Amino acid sequence: MSFRNSFAAARAFALVLCLALSGFLAASGPASALTAAATVRDANSIQLGDVTYRLDGVDAPELDQVCIDDHADPWTCGIEARDQLTKLIGGRSVRCDDVGPEKNFGKRHRAICTAEGDKVSLNEQLVKLGFAIAREPIKANVKLAAADAKTASAGIWKGCFVAPQEFRTGKKDGALLGAACRSDRDKEIRGVLFPDDLTAPPSCAIKGKLAVRARVTGNIGIYHLRGCPSYAATTKPDRWFCSEDDAQASGFRKAYNCRRPK
Repeated sequence: MSFRNSFAAARAFALVLCLALSGFLAASGPASALTAAATVRDANSIQLGDVTYRLDGVDAPELDQVCIDDHADPWTCGIEARDQLTKLIGGRSVRCDDVGPEKNFGKRHRAICTAEGDKVSLNEQLVKLGFAIAREPIKANVKLAAADAKTASAGIWKGCFVAPQEFRTGKKDGALLGAACRSDRDKEIRGVLFPDDLTAPPSCAIKGKLAVRARVTGNIGIYHLRGCPSYAATTKPDRWFCSEDDAQASGFRKAYNCRRPK
C-alpha cells in the first residue's frame, strides 16, 4: 500500500472512531445534564448538589424586591415568586440541562430545568404563571408563555413592578410594568418599589450597597457581612442577600474590611 493510501485509510479510521465515540457519548446522556433533589435559592436559581443553575430565559423578582399588587399595596413579590417555584417542584427530583455559563458570573450556569414527571420545563411554567419575565439570552421555550402571562395579567403582571434587572442595578427611572401602574402616581409608585428602608427577607442578613467605586473591579456594589467593621455603618442597604454566592452573582464584591489579612 502506498503512503498516500495508508494516510487516507488512517484518516478514514479516525473519522469512524470519532463518530462512534460521539454516538456512545450521546447514548450515555449529555455530561451537562444533572438530576438531583432541588434546593430553591430564589425564583431564578435552583441548586442541585453543589451546582447552582439559573433558569435560562427567566428573570424573576429578587427575594428583597418589592412590587405593588392589584390593590395598590406593597407586596413581597420576590418571596412569592420563590414560593411558586417551590410549589411547582413539589419535592420532586429536578433535571437541569446546562445551556451555558452565566454571562456575568461563570460559577453559575444557565439551564433548562424540569421536575420529575413533567413535560413542560420549570422555566416555562414559572413564566406562564406570571412570576417571571423573559430574559435574553433565551434557549428555553418561554416567549409565548411570557406574552400569555402579560395579556392575562397573571402573577406580578396584575400589579406594578420594575424589571428585576433594573431593581438589581438600582435604576429608579426605568419602565413601570404591569396592569396596575398609573402614570399619575409615578413618583409614589417608585417610592414604594425602591424604599429608603428595604426590608430584609428572612435569613438574608448580608447588606449590599450600590457603589461607583466598585466598578473599578467590574462590580456594581459592595456587600457587608455581620462582624465586619462596615456592617453597622451600612444603615440603608440597597440590597439584602442570603449568601455571599448570591451577592457575587448579583455583581457585588465583598467589602475590603471584611477580608482576612494575608
